[in-house]
Amino acid sequence: MDMETVKQWFTLDHILALLDQYRSFGLLPGIAVTLLESFFPILPMVVFVMANAAAFGLWKGFFISWFGASLGSLLVFWLTRKVGQKRFFHFVRRHPKVRQFMHWIERHGFGPLFLLYCFPFTPSALVNIVAGLSRISRQQFILAVLLGKMIMVFTISFIGYDLVALVHQPLRTAMITAAVFLLWYAGKRVEARFSLTEKRESEGDGE
Repeated sequence: MDMETVKQWFTLDHILALLDQYRSFGLLPGIAVTLLESFFPILPMVVFVMANAAAFGLWKGFFISWFGASLGSLLVFWLTRKVGQKRFFHFVRRHPKVRQFMHWIERHGFGPLFLLYCFPFTPSALVNIVAGLSRISRQQFILAVLLGKMIMVFTISFIGYDLVALVHQPLRTAMITAAVFLLWYAGKRVEARFSLTEKRESEGDGE
């Protein structure tokens, strides 16, 4: 299977066709696709959320995507806590960037995680794993996931629920494209700011 075929599998049209094909299973296909992204970060969460909103309507699609994305993150966190002492995770823990991120999460708790989950282009699978390896409380993690994913999923759902308008209203399409770009850029800036803060704090501890 070549890369072009893989890309075709994850287009919005193809995901919508799959949701329609398996409509007899109810909400499960929509939940499953957003849940799987928590385990396989290469999957296009934005496309899945937009497809759910287009297929099920704004509010129902939002709930399906939010439930699937949140459940996936919680499962990855729980599994990492359960098997975090295995040999592979010992290797992961020793990586300098992972250790910095773990310490940063432990120091700052809910706030940074909440902000990261608000942005659709955050590699949430990696965040889930590192949070699971850290000593952050379950309560803080669950709250950050539920609230952060709620904002992210609703934003993307609102963009995707009326695809016909995107085709026939070029101005709206341009505005939405700009909004998605700004979300991506803001997410990168937040990640960079947190990395700089963690670096300064690490240097301060070493003095």
